[in-house]
Amino acid sequence: MIPGVFRVRVWAPVGVLTSLAYCLHQRRVALAEPRGADDRSPVDPSQLELKMVQVVFRHGARSPLKPLPQEEQQVEWKPQLLEVPPQTQFDYTVTNLAGGPKPHSPFDAQYRETTLKGGVFAGQLTQVGMQQMFALGERLRKSYVEDVPFLSPTFHPLEVFIRSSNIYRNLESTRCLLAGLFQRQKEGPIVIHTDEVSSEVLYPNYQNCWNLQERTRGRRQAACLQPGISEDLKKVKEEMGIAGSDGVDFLILLDNMAAEQEHGLPSCPTLKRFARMIEQRAVDTALYVLQREDRESLQMAVGPFLHILESNLLSAVDPATPPGKTRKLYLYAAHDVTLMPLLLALGIFDHKWPPFAGDLTMELHQHQESGEWFVRLYYQGKEQVPRGCPDRLCPLDKFLNTMSVYTLNPEKYRTLCSQAQAMGRGNEE
Repeated sequence: MIPGVFRVRVWAPVGVLTSLAYCLHQRRVALAEPRGADDRSPVDPSQLELKMVQVVFRHGARSPLKPLPQEEQQVEWKPQLLEVPPQTQFDYTVTNLAGGPKPHSPFDAQYRETTLKGGVFAGQLTQVGMQQMFALGERLRKSYVEDVPFLSPTFHPLEVFIRSSNIYRNLESTRCLLAGLFQRQKEGPIVIHTDEVSSEVLYPNYQNCWNLQERTRGRRQAACLQPGISEDLKKVKEEMGIAGSDGVDFLILLDNMAAEQEHGLPSCPTLKRFARMIEQRAVDTALYVLQREDRESLQMAVGPFLHILESNLLSAVDPATPPGKTRKLYLYAAHDVTLMPLLLALGIFDHKWPPFAGDLTMELHQHQESGEWFVRLYYQGKEQVPRGCPDRLCPLDKFLNTMSVYTLNPEKYRTLCSQAQAMGRGNEE
């Protein structure tokens, strides 16, 4: 979660996307075997060749972003929790998207202003989080180095593109993942690309998107007044001895509870007793803020990032793409507030809060005989069926159609973000 992050119309694919989808459909019709009742021919998985992998992941476990108001409810976050496991050490360089100097990180400056009980700053990646990310890297290694010889066993710059939000816990999480994936072996420098906070798209950028900011203004506070959420929040806060007007909501309660649980710290008994309810109400709060039925809000939240993922797919399948232009693996270090709207957009949200080190993995395959393209989607290592897809092996054109509902290219993003609110929308809050 990032501070301040939680505070329609559908257009069809156009241009190159429409042309590609049509061509893929025509090719599938022409080359398919006799079809069954569902109008699809079976696909032999052994004939599929993996061409590209994109992984979007949340950082590892960290200290809370904001402590609970009463000191007796707080646990101690000691500096020893930040010690770096030796197996996760891996040198890297951070640049801006153009390869220039690393941009300033205002979020990290904000975190250093909050010292938690015990001496640790807010929002810091811990040893537990580093180990989680190393384990995720090892899982990816098993999938794409050992089980399927897709990636080289050592890091090669021409095989992997890495982008992270410009927040230290995400940069360090990426380091740990790479250490696990390549077992600290590399043949060339590791460069992590990041962007200015004003134009970042790896999370919903309320600062940069005025329209999104206006649509969601007050929704977090309004969520606490909704039937069910209001009564449950009052119950938990009363049992914890927290005043009703101190600004604590289910998002803050979940943030502290999850962080304490991941580190085995002796959290407040009330948090333990109401753990399941706190997580569910935090999800309810986030869904109220996002309001999935408001498609334009969801587009502005993750549309630009979906455009990046889509562009990578289109480049990989385009025969005109120059050799070396695409990578085998794209890594994106993001946040829970990124994963949740992505999962909603793809129709695979499980109504659980995205966990630390959670990952959404997108594979692109090509059938060796027919030349057809397919996408396989995984969340937390489990295969998913995206909205609009017939099964887990999704034809690329259908997958692109699903993405296109929410995808925004930079120009459309700027246009939508700058639009004034429609008359009468303000009373929705």
